[in-house]
Amino acid sequence: MNIDSKKNIEGIENFSIAIRKNILEMALSAGANSSHFGGALSIAEIVSVLFSHQMKIDKNNPQWEDRDRFILSKGHACLAYYAALCEVGYISKEELKTFEKNDTNLLGHPVINRNLGIDFSNGSLGMGLSLGIGVAIAAKKRKKNYDVYVVVGDGECNEGSVWEGAMAAPNFKLNNLYVIIDKNNFQQTGSNKEIMNVENLKDKWSSFGWYTEELDGHNITQLYNFFKKGKNESKPKAVIANTVKGKGFSFSENNNDWHHSVLSKSLYEKGLKELLKK
Repeated sequence: MNIDSKKNIEGIENFSIAIRKNILEMALSAGANSSHFGGALSIAEIVSVLFSHQMKIDKNNPQWEDRDRFILSKGHACLAYYAALCEVGYISKEELKTFEKNDTNLLGHPVINRNLGIDFSNGSLGMGLSLGIGVAIAAKKRKKNYDVYVVVGDGECNEGSVWEGAMAAPNFKLNNLYVIIDKNNFQQTGSNKEIMNVENLKDKWSSFGWYTEELDGHNITQLYNFFKKGKNESKPKAVIANTVKGKGFSFSENNNDWHHSVLSKSLYEKGLKELLKK
């Protein structure tokens, strides 16, 4: 690894710590409205690599036509999305505190607001990939040089529309499309194996004609190298990111009670202490 790459990775690691701190703050601020805490924490490193390094974006020109597009198909994990937008300057720390409050721009699922860096509304699972395919096709037709990044949940892969999209993207030769599958092994009501076993995800995506890798979704170096390598691939790209739901805090890791729950003041303080030790 060269010096520049090492500096980039160190910067992304610091970004991911800030992401988790912002998630804690928003979850506490939400109070009894609660939040989708666990699934946001499982994508902290993913959004950190994308927003702090990989994507072409400009907070001073949010309508920039050549910006890369981000679609959070698993929209309930928006705590991580808002946290990243805050760290790159689209959303203020004060606005983060309005999460799930009356008249907020930061609802429990993203609602389009391009001035805040939110390009697409998301929430109904299974829609994001098809939306991303349309955006990637539009870039090709308009001869625009932007990429499209879609984060999909592994439980979301129960949806048939995901596999329609998986078949369509290689057909349209969308080498400007990346799909990141957050494989945290849980969905709302239980483990994937209990509800709907979608294994083997890597083989499935590969069989549809995607350039596919499987890696540790909390390993920033592996994520960094995947996106760097993907730039030279002629196919749409899919990465199976093995993650831990609730990653980063002892009380939430691999605990599906934190799919959607209320963060108490005492657990907030416990989480903050654990984070400061990193």
